[in-house]
Amino acid sequence: MMERYLLRYFLAVVDQGSFSRAAAACNVSQPTLSVGIGKLESLLGARLFVRAHQRMQLTEAGTRLLGHARRIEAEFNAAQRAVAQEPGGQGAGCRLGVLHSIAGATIASAVAALPAEARQGIEIVYGSERDLLSRLDRGRIDVALSLTGRGGARFPERTILTEGYAIAITAGHPLAERDEIAAEEIAGETMIVRRHCEALAATSRHFTDRGVRPPFALRGTNDERVLQMVAAGLGLTVMPQSYAHDGVARPRLAGFTLRRSIGFLFGRDGGAATADAPLLRAVEAALG
Repeated sequence: MMERYLLRYFLAVVDQGSFSRAAAACNVSQPTLSVGIGKLESLLGARLFVRAHQRMQLTEAGTRLLGHARRIEAEFNAAQRAVAQEPGGQGAGCRLGVLHSIAGATIASAVAALPAEARQGIEIVYGSERDLLSRLDRGRIDVALSLTGRGGARFPERTILTEGYAIAITAGHPLAERDEIAAEEIAGETMIVRRHCEALAATSRHFTDRGVRPPFALRGTNDERVLQMVAAGLGLTVMPQSYAHDGVARPRLAGFTLRRSIGFLFGRDGGAATADAPLLRAVEAALG
């Protein structure tokens, strides 16, 4: 029998491009996911993937399965939502995906602003831009709080905030009171790398183009921990302007003009129905 989790593993490999990333997206180990894909291939009597250029690509059989798998997953999700909306149920709620590089304090303050009854049925999932788009496409979340205006028309969007990036530096640093700091002025400083940031490549080019190649004290993927280390004086970093933390100053990085737009992306299958959900209104107010 073809079980749902096998199709979810299959779709995760398609969307993530590798077994390791798919396993992380499914919250299972890579061997567990590999065994699941092998079981699915045995049930179907055909190989579904081949490795090409360090990425898993669909075979002809896998391509034929893909459309069916997406429809089956969408129907499962639609059934779950329909049951949740039955009289006497807990309500439709809101399944919100949040980009890793959006300040966690913003989401926490939005949830805290909700009355207790409005928190029922809420599900929050953090992920990369690619992961959130995949979840939207598969109907695993209703709405994503992510980057907007990226040039595609894949999902309906509603932009909330446009912001730039600035240095995060301990408030006790001699340069902390400045409104703007040039990259050359911090050439001798130790830095912290935010590996999950969408601006990482642009930030790196900005410094290297100016001959600045600082040592790194931390390579992090958790912004709250990064800010704690900045406040402690371990190093400085570049972050979106919306981030704030006690003991951290936020002067501008001279000449770095990159900006990002943040907003809601709504899933095609029912996402628009949650467009006025209390959680989304609270998030919008917190970002504004």
